[in-house]
Amino acid sequence: MMKHRHLGNLEVSALGLGCMGMTGVYGSNADKSEMIKLIHDAHDRGVTFFDTAEAYGPFANEELVGEALAPIRDDVVIATKFGFDLETGVRSGGTNSRPEHIKAVAEAALKRLKTDRIDLFYQHRVDPDVPIEHVAGAVRDLIAGGKVKHFGLSEAGVQTIRRAHTVQPVTAVQSEYSLFWRGPEVEFLPTLEELGIGFVPFSPLGAGFLTGKIDENTRFDPTDFRSSVPRFSPESRKANMAVVDIVKAVAERKGATPAQVALAWLLAQKPWIVPIPGTTKLHRLEENLGAVDVTLSTDDLGEIATALSKIEVQGERLPEAVLKMTGL
Repeated sequence: MMKHRHLGNLEVSALGLGCMGMTGVYGSNADKSEMIKLIHDAHDRGVTFFDTAEAYGPFANEELVGEALAPIRDDVVIATKFGFDLETGVRSGGTNSRPEHIKAVAEAALKRLKTDRIDLFYQHRVDPDVPIEHVAGAVRDLIAGGKVKHFGLSEAGVQTIRRAHTVQPVTAVQSEYSLFWRGPEVEFLPTLEELGIGFVPFSPLGAGFLTGKIDENTRFDPTDFRSSVPRFSPESRKANMAVVDIVKAVAERKGATPAQVALAWLLAQKPWIVPIPGTTKLHRLEENLGAVDVTLSTDDLGEIATALSKIEVQGERLPEAVLKMTGL
């Protein structure tokens, strides 16, 4: 039975579905009709929170999600994103969060999503050329006009979050967080807790690494983004298997899978954390959703923390050029 959580005052299922991988990123595109069915299968199993972005595809992912959710639109929460400079379907490499651009993106996204409102509208990456107050003001205007319900930020630093929040309350912040990347714990999570902002971790399974299905011998397709990520070099993977071994040990004792333990660990951190694992396979979807029924005790969490403290994860979580766009 799916549980529910609150991101600010937005109620969603305890686990969402990240739809990015349904239109490439981890290799070739999946079959569209199969992905529409998978989104319906997720909803049938209690998922009400679906994550997309104009940059995924570009545009194709929003179109897919819009088509899939149109029959059940009033039963779900759709999150999408603005903030990249996309020209004729190609990302130019830069950010663009000028207020007029944000509003144009919203109009285009509404059409692709086949809806009259965006439930959660994230700035995909902070734009160093546009004051965050102007960005928040543009989204505030969209909220006042009924086209957007909630404002979110993705991969933003704490000072940016604070400044934005004073102009238009931020409902949720999205960033990477998992047993494989615990950077948010130092400053980020305390800030969100103080401000009453929800947290949506993407890559909650470490881009698949924490499932235990990837090792030093795994070969990634050249179109798979992991082929260019330092953390996924063969040397890093070999060293980082120590993290997977910890998860596997707990999973075996719990009668769960490594993926379920990794997700249950995130859910146990704070009641306002809602991970969005992605998948293109029904059996993985069902496995992931089973995490809501896995309870990690204080002893389990302590054991994991102690073991992790002895390991230093090898390799940056993103290529250098992409990392430069985070935490601004």
